[in-house]
Amino acid sequence: MTTTTTTPPIAPAPTSALNASRTLATAARVLRQLRHDPRSIALMILVPCVMLFLLRYVFDGSPQTFDNIGASLLGIFPLITMFLVTSIATLRERTSGTLERLLAMPLGKGDLVAGYALAFGTLAIIQSVLATALALWGLGLDVTGSPWLLLLVALLDALLGTALGLFVSAFAASEFQAVQFMPAVIFPQLLLCGLFTPRDNMHPVLEAISDVLPMSYAVDGMNEVLRHTDMTAAFVRDTLIVAGCALLVLGLGAATLRRRTQ
Repeated sequence: MTTTTTTPPIAPAPTSALNASRTLATAARVLRQLRHDPRSIALMILVPCVMLFLLRYVFDGSPQTFDNIGASLLGIFPLITMFLVTSIATLRERTSGTLERLLAMPLGKGDLVAGYALAFGTLAIIQSVLATALALWGLGLDVTGSPWLLLLVALLDALLGTALGLFVSAFAASEFQAVQFMPAVIFPQLLLCGLFTPRDNMHPVLEAISDVLPMSYAVDGMNEVLRHTDMTAAFVRDTLIVAGCALLVLGLGAATLRRRTQ
């Protein structure tokens, strides 16, 4: 007499390929949650504008100084704020158990990260438009190039901050630890990006390090708009590097995404 054994069906694993409907559903859910968090919205949208406003009147007696560094900070401020908000918001999803419940569904890591990037990227667009408009027409920032190119770099910088925030959230166990990543990830780039002194005036070792940091190319791209009337080859190179770094970090974020914080 022969017996047959049956194996229980295996639950389908989440697919690794991106699914547009799942990505959009994730983005819509994140935006709905942010709508009920006015402090995060204020931090993302208003703080860069407030910082630019203060900076303008710090250099009230030297408008040329504001023109020289205002364009660079127009990209740096959104990057920092998006990094902070994105890393904390993503970590909150993990510690609350929301991320674990989502990944138990047929939702791939790529769908989740892309949805978060889309949601925060939408806010980054609003943030960049408001900050650029304020700097150019409210505070009198004088740039030689097109305002649209300035807006493009500001938007790419905000998206880079979003990608970095999603990435580092995988390595933090609490919101406090997420904030602690800022000195490690943001401050070295801030010091070496060429904001305080041209990068070719630095020590050769520091200059070499700055050559691999994305914020350096964000500042270089802003300076190209500040000094040239037309789109230059250097501007195209800088924007492509910033965009490429953002995509690379998003991919790393999807690869290192964990269901829960241990």
